[in-house]
Amino acid sequence: MTSRRTIRGGWQAAALCGALLSAPLFAQVSSYGDKQSGENAGDQLPQVLKRVGVSQHLNQQLPLNASFVDETGKSVTLGDYFGKHPAVVSLVYYTCPMLCSEELNGLTSSLQMVKLTPGKDFDVVIISIDPSDTPEQAARSKALYVKRYGKPETAAGWHFLTGQRPAIDALTDAIGFGYVRVPGPDGKMTQFAHASAIQIVTPEGKLAQYYLGVEYSPRDILLGLINASGNQIGSPVANILTYCYHYDPQTNKQSLRIARVVQVGGIVTVAGLGGFMFLMFRRDIKLGREHDLTKKENG
Repeated sequence: MTSRRTIRGGWQAAALCGALLSAPLFAQVSSYGDKQSGENAGDQLPQVLKRVGVSQHLNQQLPLNASFVDETGKSVTLGDYFGKHPAVVSLVYYTCPMLCSEELNGLTSSLQMVKLTPGKDFDVVIISIDPSDTPEQAARSKALYVKRYGKPETAAGWHFLTGQRPAIDALTDAIGFGYVRVPGPDGKMTQFAHASAIQIVTPEGKLAQYYLGVEYSPRDILLGLINASGNQIGSPVANILTYCYHYDPQTNKQSLRIARVVQVGGIVTVAGLGGFMFLMFRRDIKLGREHDLTKKENG
């Protein structure tokens, strides 16, 4: 009886691990809907992505006099959002077909679990890297993410900005945000290749911490904001980048690199834990048999 319970328990544990691992693996990849994943171009980065990345310029002063336009169409400077509180800064563009929405979704989900209030304890400053983006597009993005955040009373703490090339260049140079304009599916230069990252900035407007990728630990963001509120500068993080996409006009395909990362990482995880469960299952069978043999010998 003991061996039967052991075997049955081993199978149940293996099935549970398989369900828990395979469900998020396929859900994450398939949730992109119409975001097609092209053929693997090999281990080498496309030439265009060699100019894309994030250099961590900790303690660098942001250009607070840089001029932008907020989501209402009002002319502002970057310095309007500093002086009292730290801020979370994100560089995106509002017509991005892929990664920017994942970045903002990840940020919003994390902030939902951070016990601080936008507008009171910190500000969220989203800036477009595309000079053709408009305040109307910024307003739609703000409405979407404030609604997703679930606390409309914090809307005054969310700022979605647009600007022209000189201000954008000054800001991206200070942050170390490398990106390039690339052709979209229609062949027109309407999209950008870029990496995904958010930055924590002190009330003085100095870069205090970087978080890379599209999912952010609420605990890390909380600690980053607390430290930045005291003008403390953090440490560099592992520079593992998530690229937005690359477009190949010759094959007319888009490759979503985040999907590749999730697929490969999920397969490795499933394979590793599957092997572990197999070994544990064999051990349980062996222990069960030894237990039965011992009982017979003693009997």
